[in-house]
Amino acid sequence: MIPSDATFAGTYPFAPHFTKAPGFRMHYVDEGPGDGEIILCLHGEPTWGYLFRYLISTLSRTHRVVVPDHMGFGKSETPAGRSYWLQDHIANLEAFVLALGLTDITLVMHDFGGPVGMAFAARHPERIRRIISANGPTSFGQPDAVDRAVANAARSPWFQWIIKAEADGTLEPVLNNLGFNILSTLKLNGFENNAVITDTWLDAYGAPFATEADCLGALGWAKGFATGAHEFERPDPAAERIIRSKPALAIWGEADRTLLAEYFLPLFSALFPSAPIERLPGVGHYCFEDAPEIISNLIVDFLRRT
Repeated sequence: MIPSDATFAGTYPFAPHFTKAPGFRMHYVDEGPGDGEIILCLHGEPTWGYLFRYLISTLSRTHRVVVPDHMGFGKSETPAGRSYWLQDHIANLEAFVLALGLTDITLVMHDFGGPVGMAFAARHPERIRRIISANGPTSFGQPDAVDRAVANAARSPWFQWIIKAEADGTLEPVLNNLGFNILSTLKLNGFENNAVITDTWLDAYGAPFATEADCLGALGWAKGFATGAHEFERPDPAAERIIRSKPALAIWGEADRTLLAEYFLPLFSALFPSAPIERLPGVGHYCFEDAPEIISNLIVDFLRRT
């Protein structure tokens, strides 16, 4: 776990906040005016709130930006006695949002933050104001969602590796040393902007995984896919009706080799048929690293228009 006061050479200068509402010490950033509209940013694998550092700085001028680190990631605790499946992260987020009393939420979701955020929306649709997917799947009970995920996994280097590694017994040895091989793991998932790679950047992404005991979150997410342990939430008809009526935006780096646009953007369009989709050529899976300014401007414009 990263020291709570770590700023990584001032690149993540935000005051740390903690809650034990989900049953462990969960870290979050809470920046901007307290009475501002709430932007809730949800990261994925194997990142943490650091991914949203540019977006936090931009949006917190006008909005309240809340960025939790999932259990086992970032500055949050990695409890030894917990499981780290999708349904666990969903329950943690629900406890977190209810404890903070967040309403009128704009969700910004990346990677597995997509199914976590959409599951929360299924459980509490009345708390959602807008949906923003940035290379994050909007799984919401679409009948072809599983087939699309399976087809994507057959072509994605990341999913091909975790399935093979689980079968041959190398998943744990590799991901239990994530602090040392973080760059290769991030690169396998895909970013195109190699200029972001500095010692500080590597430290920020590697520090949460300093020991084997710190790697349970990253390991759990991969292992859950390989073993079918993740349980996706299905909305009831009332929740689906409410969420379908919300303003939504998809931003997709087209060079994403982990979550291919052809498989996941149709899930978004099925749910939000008239919503805009911004496709970014040459931008990879970690779109917030490849094109932070472009994405921030797209989100600012979307917030202004809706």
